[in-house]
Amino acid sequence: MSAAMKVLSRVNRMKRGLPFSITGFYTLGSRTSVQKALSRLTKEGVVARVSKGLYVRPKPLPSMPSIKVTASTEQVAKAWAKTHGYKLVSQGLESAYRLGLQTQAPMKTIFWSNGPSRKFRVGNEEVEVRHSSEQKLRWGHAPEGVLLRGLLVTPPKSVELSKLINAFNRLSLSSLEKKRLVYKLSSLPSLQAWQSKFRQLERMA
Repeated sequence: MSAAMKVLSRVNRMKRGLPFSITGFYTLGSRTSVQKALSRLTKEGVVARVSKGLYVRPKPLPSMPSIKVTASTEQVAKAWAKTHGYKLVSQGLESAYRLGLQTQAPMKTIFWSNGPSRKFRVGNEEVEVRHSSEQKLRWGHAPEGVLLRGLLVTPPKSVELSKLINAFNRLSLSSLEKKRLVYKLSSLPSLQAWQSKFRQLERMA
């Protein structure tokens, strides 16, 4: 079977609407043959190129099957991070909003990453990735990571203890998990300003 046929066969097994990297196809033939195959499939409309090295099988809109859509910009950013092995987490303002620490939702989608800063655009939708320190990316998508990033961008004086308790409750943690989380966060120099609130939480536990 030719490289082009192998590429087509694999493409047909890819889930529609989810971006995939060309790097996963390089085992099917030479880099040049794989690139040519995907270039041809792009021209034929079998796949769409959504970013450098990233493609997607378009999927029809349920309400209007004649119209086909590709992937969301957020999915493209996540596929890019996964391909290169970068960490990618929601920025602090997004975490703070989801936890109820701040009432205003971010105006645009921004991710923090240990990869290079860049922007992704699909249609009229744009997502920005900003290079951040490992300190801000700590604990990834775990509850303590989400809370850490929310607290980093929120002034302690603007948060009542009841609101902080509610933020912990939104993470659906057990009492023991909450105690461990408070202990982890209180040990971070970057959250020194929150120590008073942490001590109040410990006394209530």
